[in-house]
Amino acid sequence: MPIRTALLSVSDKTGLMGFAAALAKRGVTILSSGGTAKALSAEGIPVETVESYTGSPEVMGGRVKTLHPRVHGGILARAGTDDQDLARIGGRLIDLVVVNLYPFEKVAENPTAGYEELIENIDIGGPSMVRSAAKNHARVTIVCDPSDYDRVLAELETSGEVSATTRRELAAKAFSHTAAYDAAISGVLSGPRAQDPDGTVGASPYPKYLTLPFERAYGLRYGENPHQSGAFYVERGAAAGTIASASSLGAGGKELSFNNLVDVDAALEAVREFQGPAAVVVKHTNPCGVACSASLADAYLTARDADALSAFGGIVALNREVDEATAKLLAETFLECVVAPAFSKEALAVLRAKKNLRLLATGAWLSADHAALQYKRVGGGLVVQARDATAEGEVTNGKVVTKRAPTPEEMKSLDFAWRVCKHVKSNAIVLAKGERTVGVGAGQMSRVISVQIACEKAGRESKGSVLASDAFFPFPDGLELAAKNGITAVAQPGGSVKDPDVIAAADALGVAMVMTGFRHFRH
Repeated sequence: MPIRTALLSVSDKTGLMGFAAALAKRGVTILSSGGTAKALSAEGIPVETVESYTGSPEVMGGRVKTLHPRVHGGILARAGTDDQDLARIGGRLIDLVVVNLYPFEKVAENPTAGYEELIENIDIGGPSMVRSAAKNHARVTIVCDPSDYDRVLAELETSGEVSATTRRELAAKAFSHTAAYDAAISGVLSGPRAQDPDGTVGASPYPKYLTLPFERAYGLRYGENPHQSGAFYVERGAAAGTIASASSLGAGGKELSFNNLVDVDAALEAVREFQGPAAVVVKHTNPCGVACSASLADAYLTARDADALSAFGGIVALNREVDEATAKLLAETFLECVVAPAFSKEALAVLRAKKNLRLLATGAWLSADHAALQYKRVGGGLVVQARDATAEGEVTNGKVVTKRAPTPEEMKSLDFAWRVCKHVKSNAIVLAKGERTVGVGAGQMSRVISVQIACEKAGRESKGSVLASDAFFPFPDGLELAAKNGITAVAQPGGSVKDPDVIAAADALGVAMVMTGFRHFRH
């Protein structure tokens, strides 16, 4: 549709001046209000104020300025149907609405922002105009995201109007924008930020009303299995350093699958635990090999060789930029995906030769203790929890409960194994020597069977290794099996009624034991 009159009223003025100047050059009349009108005038862009158009001044400190029949009539009017009504109220057709909203979400992120400040940042006129324009997208173009300015200008330049397809897509985006905005407000007002003095409102750290806005990023090859379809949705405002914000740098082979994304996330979560160069190889969400070393290449080689059989077809996460030496080692094994903060040009040249290898660069890096909420869908509902952000210091600050304390070398290995164990499916057992895994037992219904599997994986390497268990030993049998396989020290949470029996067994076997007081189940 041709654009003759545009209404511009934005909080985020990114790219606005160039966009408005281009509209003015095309002869578009620009209506604007408040700070937006002042900013446009300061740049020499012709602008008609909403106040002069409506004949009504802004009132109540700017709370009411665009809530007027000439504004909403001009937006909602159907050409050829509502012409007489529009003329009767002295209005004219508004063809383009460019509005984004008061920064409520940004203000809410500030823990020091007061309740009144939150309320004043609830936009009323903005959402009303956005919804009016989106409803009437048969005629009106609505733009609420500065990233869409170029698209609109390109269509105007090419055809002199904005296509019906674009208007429809922008309308859907606009309704998503206002829905997410309202979701943020309802969440804050039913959460702890809105707590009354008597504590009756918002006493829980979780809001009463939880609405999660996501946008489809792309379709997946399939879900968990080929007969299931799937898609990847990204969270509004997803943090830098997450999969949602990662860049794909691969050679353009197969798309990522549901399982790939879940495994990549598990690998990233695990590799974030370590400060020095580290590598994690994941298979079916479980780390099968983890190592730290002085170089990234050596860390990866050690992690891969910890369980080379399982590494085939796995996912690799690295916590440093991938260099050429590491890339050459990665290229030796069939892998589904490699994720890292970045890849050097030399590394990309090596890895892009593997046509079906997906490469993801996170850019920014999240720390192991970053806060986030985690969600899991269950039938008819959603379970929500705070991310398990602890592990550092739990072993070194733990309580030595046996007569023999771990040696400094054992303590270092226990700390490493404990950080890995946190990321293994329960029941979880991790064996380590130094800063490398030698055996992992995961996802078993019996803890003693997890010990057995970890020892079988380790083989001869179990002798002289240490063990981390994600939860307490319910009986001494798991500890006894570990000692039988040459394990010298154990880290576990403690908390079982059988703790005295387990400690007595450890003392009898000469095994050092640390109880951390922290459990790390992973379901």
